[in-house]
Amino acid sequence: MESINPEIREIIRKCYPQIDKLNPAQQAVVDSGFLEDDTNYIIAIPTASGKTLLGIMAALNVLLKGGKVIYAVPLISIQNEKLKEFKGFEKLGMKVGKHPSSADLAVMVFESFDAITRFSWNTLRELDLLIVDEFHMIGEYSRGPTIECALTRSIILNPGMRIIALSATLKNMNELSSWLDAHVVEHDYRPVPLYKDVLNTEEMGIKNKNDVILRILKHSIEESSQILVFVSTRRFTEALAKHISGKIKKSLPPEKKEAFQGVAEKILDVPRRRGSLPTAVCMKLAECAENGVAFHHAGLFDQQREIIEDEFRAGNLLMITATPSLMYGVNLPSKNVVIRDYTRWTSQGPQPIPVFDYEQMSGRAGRPGYDLEGYSYLIAKSVDEAYNLKDHYVYGEIESTNSKLLENKDAVYRQIITQIASALAKSPQDILEFFSKTFYGWQMSNNDYMSVFSADSMEYEINDALDFLIQNGIIQPTPDGLKATEFGILIARSNYAVETAVRLKEFARRNTEINTHQLLYEIARTPDMPRISFKGRKTKEPVRDRLNSSNIFAVAIGNEEATTASLLEWIDERSEYEIENAFNVYAASTRRAAYEASRLVKFFREICQVLKIYSGMERLEIFTARLYYGTKEDIVPMVVSIKRLGRRRARALVDAFGTDLRYISREELLRIEGIGPKTADAILKRYRGQDAC
Repeated sequence: MESINPEIREIIRKCYPQIDKLNPAQQAVVDSGFLEDDTNYIIAIPTASGKTLLGIMAALNVLLKGGKVIYAVPLISIQNEKLKEFKGFEKLGMKVGKHPSSADLAVMVFESFDAITRFSWNTLRELDLLIVDEFHMIGEYSRGPTIECALTRSIILNPGMRIIALSATLKNMNELSSWLDAHVVEHDYRPVPLYKDVLNTEEMGIKNKNDVILRILKHSIEESSQILVFVSTRRFTEALAKHISGKIKKSLPPEKKEAFQGVAEKILDVPRRRGSLPTAVCMKLAECAENGVAFHHAGLFDQQREIIEDEFRAGNLLMITATPSLMYGVNLPSKNVVIRDYTRWTSQGPQPIPVFDYEQMSGRAGRPGYDLEGYSYLIAKSVDEAYNLKDHYVYGEIESTNSKLLENKDAVYRQIITQIASALAKSPQDILEFFSKTFYGWQMSNNDYMSVFSADSMEYEINDALDFLIQNGIIQPTPDGLKATEFGILIARSNYAVETAVRLKEFARRNTEINTHQLLYEIARTPDMPRISFKGRKTKEPVRDRLNSSNIFAVAIGNEEATTASLLEWIDERSEYEIENAFNVYAASTRRAAYEASRLVKFFREICQVLKIYSGMERLEIFTARLYYGTKEDIVPMVVSIKRLGRRRARALVDAFGTDLRYISREELLRIEGIGPKTADAILKRYRGQDAC
């Protein structure tokens, strides 16, 4: 730390008191001239080696001179974690937030940063430093093109802005560094040594993989450590957690039982606070948690996932079974990581996970400050399988990181619309020039085999995309060049897929009288709508019956239909417990899906206005509120106008007094369960225009 600016050193001492010296990887980066240099950098060191601190030191260098910094991350969960971590800087007079217009250090998800590069050029040009965390995700199909094109525009519009990319080690770092014109510092130091192995049931004399996990867990309990297990599906996380919790029930550490019970109570309290009985999934999770085991997937309430993460960090859970999504996102390390399933279901059927994903999951093993070493175990069924897996994953090389820009049609459409709507491009040649500056363009033109065809290939894809956008009224040729239509500008200013916008536009044109239930089904089938998925293979006829009752007739019943049926029940004021029982779905996702559906109804309303379709606007506004609050139509005015009233208390008021509360006294209001003095005063102010004190 002695080689660092004393002012920065003092801030780190106050905000990170646990750090008294740099580790070898951090020291190597500092010794490279990283803090004195203004050039772009890619820092590639293993998980848990302190990349964030290096980014923060560079940020402090800028902030202390009055500059502005963006710290870009791929996921909201990481954004929330970093915001919490960086809040300590506010005590030192530095503003921390989610947008550079109101913060000196802004933590943004990739999509939000991309939006700045599209339309907030003054804000972009004020930036001095951009830190891109999890930079290796540039090769990921959905978010990779977003950060790739945002970086390309940033380099064009603010060439003086420094870029620091924090990454896991990548195979083709020379390509990425050449594209970014960046200095690379790589180091293999890991504060907690990681040991990787492949275990097999044949050699261990065990019948199945789950019993291998049980043996690892029992050893973990003996040494007071924890275990994180990755499996391929939600259903498998639950089945494994239930199986293991039943097996260890009688051998739990006595001193831990009270803590486990506390975790279970917190889990059950989440739906209760929302006015719902605990669902079957909640009950199963709580039962597992009572034995120190939890499962973690997207079908849980958000707060339940947070409880599981916090309690695991606090040592109040022995084991978590999780889907692979947990390899990114929150910092949740464990001494032992087990990868039970090395295949993942895709549209082409089950496929082996990439070596890179194996490395990411394995990298969760070993907690700095807690463990002296970490262990990662991949499980095979036979000696031969174990040999092959070890050769491929433990000793194998990670895959090259390649741009997915042109593979992702929607990304191509959106970037063309953005370039035209923001007046950065007026012709196909301008668009081709932009794409040639992306990482995809760099890879194509610098590939010995592809460079001959790269220009023709890119031009063909761009012209094909332009034809689609012109045919769908998103852009139009004019004497002055290509222009975005009003519909195109609406898409450009949103974060929705082009397919979503086109689908909703066609629905608006087909239906002069808008049926909100039909609209909901159309929304549920767009790529931007989070799905409420089925839990298992039980009959799907209840979903079909519910759709039929709303004049929605579907041939096949899948998660899109389950989402529609669940949200129809939601706006009829059904609880998550009732929705789960009715349709056998992961109903904890209902509020999240309803919130997104309400936003998509607003987007549909904007599309209608662009198309000059004005009939039914008021009904759409009411429908938006019904989805957001989960209410029938009669209490919409009440829940909208009285802050934090909620649908449960609003319904209790209407059941007791009707919808006209002008003549109800404060004492009568206070007799309703859940209505306290503040809410009663808010109701009186709303209906009688007075403060009741």
